[in-house]
Amino acid sequence: MSSLRDLETRIARDLSLTDYPARSWVPARRYRDEPVLDVLIVGAGQGGLAVTFHLLRESVGNIMLIDQRKQGEEGPWTNFARMVTLRTPKYLTGPDLGIPSLTPRAWYEAKYGAEAWDRLDKIPRETWHDYIGWYRSVLKLPVRNEIRLTRIVPVDDLFEVTLMPTDGGGEETRYARKVVLATGTEGSGRWSIPPLVEEKLPRDRYAHTAQPLDFNDLAGKKIGVLGAGASAFDNAATALEHGATEVSLFARRQSIPAINPFRWMEFSGFLHHFADLDDVQRWEAMVKVYSFNQPPPRDTLDRVRRFPNFRLHLGSPWIEAGMEAGQVWAKTPDGRHEFDFVLVCTGTEVDLARRPELAGFSQHIALWRDRYTPPPELAHPKLTAHPYLGSAFQFIEKVPGTAPFLKNLHNFTFGATPSMGLSGASISGMKFGVPRLVQGITRDLFRADAALHQASLAAYDVRELVDDPWAS
Repeated sequence: MSSLRDLETRIARDLSLTDYPARSWVPARRYRDEPVLDVLIVGAGQGGLAVTFHLLRESVGNIMLIDQRKQGEEGPWTNFARMVTLRTPKYLTGPDLGIPSLTPRAWYEAKYGAEAWDRLDKIPRETWHDYIGWYRSVLKLPVRNEIRLTRIVPVDDLFEVTLMPTDGGGEETRYARKVVLATGTEGSGRWSIPPLVEEKLPRDRYAHTAQPLDFNDLAGKKIGVLGAGASAFDNAATALEHGATEVSLFARRQSIPAINPFRWMEFSGFLHHFADLDDVQRWEAMVKVYSFNQPPPRDTLDRVRRFPNFRLHLGSPWIEAGMEAGQVWAKTPDGRHEFDFVLVCTGTEVDLARRPELAGFSQHIALWRDRYTPPPELAHPKLTAHPYLGSAFQFIEKVPGTAPFLKNLHNFTFGATPSMGLSGASISGMKFGVPRLVQGITRDLFRADAALHQASLAAYDVRELVDDPWAS
């Protein structure tokens, strides 16, 4: 641990050496006799923490970061992520924002040794979770846990936000100039459950894999897995490792995709400047990316192959489903199958109207279908439902002049992908997305207060030359 303490000492010095300019510069405001936050960040996972850190580095300190979960439970890593390791390369950086002593490698080597880092293939997800917790602690980031954002209401040029303690305590009303939604994978909609499952099966016979789930309860049971992404295979493996008697995974595709477009996207040009391309270029690129889907890593496939009681059904969408004699049944092109329980691994549905915090004005937010009509051969209905964002992740009005407040509401979630590329909640894009977001926020704050800054300049009279005969 002495090495870790040495690293933390070095971090403190690195931050001190690079703390320029340190002066707080955003004028304080009050509204209805209440203090106004400059920025409210919603979600204290890796994205929200990095945004908070960068804002503080830009001397924007009048901010609040909230998360609905308890401390130590933020993000997916100990909740619904069930991969053994991250799917990204170990050398990836992001939350450190260019400070070497804050990188995952610096932390890992300080804690486990340089040789352990050299032996490491990919970072285990629990280890990444520990790194993110340490990052929050060593930077002393101001997080309020167990607080949920329930409503956003535009008032004048501000937002009135309603915060609710998760323990059922009284509501809290705050005012903020900017709001950043760093709410992760489902932050632009909800987890998707096919109607065939939701309408035909009893609620106690299926679970979406993003919800709390005790896999010990699946021991001795036959499990159906609906979905074929990487997380579907991870959940299938977890069920097998916890004693499921048989796990059958159903995929609509005729084969498992072998190409991972995320690896292609991981170069500075794309990560920096994808958002600067025109609509035609961005749309064509995203249709290609989404056509690949993200394949399960080789180690994930090897994880399920170890079990002779794993069954893979390709080209097998569910056509019908129901209950009979106490069993779940599903009909696919290759026959009828029965299970005790179903794991739904069908990802997310992008639908801003499903977000309670946006419910009052989601109809005013521009979506891709409102801004771009692709040629028929590039049609992609799911992509059209994504928000069409501005250069700093801000929402844009569907009809100009109807909702000007949207420019101060920033969507830093996976829903930003078609507009911004690998950024938002993605580790791979964090190094580039966080500075783009924060630069947009600070630009807007400075421009909004330009008259105050001009008046401050006009009144500035701090003399550096005192009692010098040549100085006037």
